[in-house]
Amino acid sequence: MPTTFQLVAADPTLDFVNTLDNRFVASGPVELLCEYEDLLRFVEQAGVVDAKIVTALGRRKHSAAAARSFASALELREALASLLYGQLTSARPPEAKTLKSLESHFLAAEAHTELVWKSLSSDQSATSLDWEWGRFEKDPTLPVWALAQFASRLLTSNATSHVRMCECETCRWLFLDNSKNHTRRWCDMKICGNRMKARRFNARRQTQTPRSEVSRH
Repeated sequence: MPTTFQLVAADPTLDFVNTLDNRFVASGPVELLCEYEDLLRFVEQAGVVDAKIVTALGRRKHSAAAARSFASALELREALASLLYGQLTSARPPEAKTLKSLESHFLAAEAHTELVWKSLSSDQSATSLDWEWGRFEKDPTLPVWALAQFASRLLTSNATSHVRMCECETCRWLFLDNSKNHTRRWCDMKICGNRMKARRFNARRQTQTPRSEVSRH
């Protein structure tokens, strides 16, 4: 059955990083992107690439270009993870190789867009310039460029100050805290929030001395 991704981060870049699940669990991480098809499903579900373009790219899923694109996507994801988790866990500056990797991906995304003059109304009285993928729409690397474009926008914005890490120690997914007071603690309250509440409740019960034991002394 095709993978359905849990998009809980409120930002496609952070959801992308979360596609390596259980990243910090001792038993090892769980890869949710196992092939190029998974990458296509993710960018479509996350709203990064239009469904029609994804369908066209799917026809080249077994090509060498698709394989290279998939490897490049994982490289981008891990560079993003290195920077973001590094900031959240120790506030350390990213390594030079991480910055170089991100710079390369961001510049590639920028280099594969075209400036287009667009009419916004039927009488052509309203027009604008816009950046589009143009002739690069059918290139198998498009998902990587599109993800890099979203990542560049996030990392060069003030929104990075609201990037958080789920407090569930077996999760640690990233998310953008858009709550009113910026006090969100969990990637998803229904999943990790309830799980951690249950754990704390059980821990309290285990540390409390049962009444029956007190009466025996």
